Amino acid sequence: MKIIDVHTHGLGGYDTRTVNPDDILKIANLHGAQGITDIIPAIYSGPIAVMRKHMTAVKEAIERQRLALNDQRSAATNSKFKSKNLKSARIAGVHLEGPFLNPSRSGALNGTSFRKPSEKIWKNMIEGFEDIVKIVTISPELKGAQRLIKTISNMGIAVSLGHSDATYEETKKAFQAGAKGITHLFNAMRGLHHREPGIAGFGLMNQGIYVEVIADSLHLNDQTIGLIFKVKDPEKIIIVSDSFKETKTALEDQPIQDNTGTLQGGSLTIIESAKRLIGLGFDKDKIMACISANPWSYVLSSQ
Repeated sequence: MKIIDVHTHGLGGYDTRTVNPDDILKIANLHGAQGITDIIPAIYSGPIAVMRKHMTAVKEAIERQRLALNDQRSAATNSKFKSKNLKSARIAGVHLEGPFLNPSRSGALNGTSFRKPSEKIWKNMIEGFEDIVKIVTISPELKGAQRLIKTISNMGIAVSLGHSDATYEETKKAFQAGAKGITHLFNAMRGLHHREPGIAGFGLMNQGIYVEVIADSLHLNDQTIGLIFKVKDPEKIIIVSDSFKETKTALEDQPIQDNTGTLQGGSLTIIESAKRLIGLGFDKDKIMACISANPWSYVLSSQ
């Protein structure tokens, strides 16, 4: 079974804020040791030149993985040698979390790096990385966002909506323009209000859009997670870790926050989150689909 995390910034002391492909490979190894088969590392929002350097590290790590796999296959084919399975998660691409985001909903990201949606900026950022970018998170309420969503979607890249103060209608228009998902539902976005359902309300009520869920017990109350599963088509729910450098370097279930109390990332891997929910009584088959079939259908099935 494929176990896929489409939103991880890092793990165990390493993250994507690096120019060293070895760091990315270590992240893949750490996820693999947890039983995760595929990851899509998330690039932090930052200056375009910096984001491109971080994307370069991921691209080089992907190539090293491919070469290593080819060497293993060749050795297995040409001799009786059986290579040991290093259990490294396959690096399936990158998730760009920015820079076209709303500073008022920056969450743990650096809001000063956010930019207004621009075709020119997008082209400069993506050039040379078209083959590895799988997901881009955008705030749909920003001027120019709808047009850029169409452009990105037409490239076969999944647009996810997040770090956003969007209304229900603004989110609906983005979905109609081609947006496919919502990044970490309820977190770093306009909350659900009885007079304005907002982006979170759209994510719950629209059965055609995928939603990421951080299920580490800290980002969402368990009753909120229960609400999501009661209202949402379970085939459109994707459990993500949103893990970062400090994940698995501190005690489990302990919040890792900045001096304002903002959570800096997820505390559990998706395997651990799934086991936790199953232990709470959530349907095992539905939960396992949220870390396997659902993310595969969302972003990797066309590969």
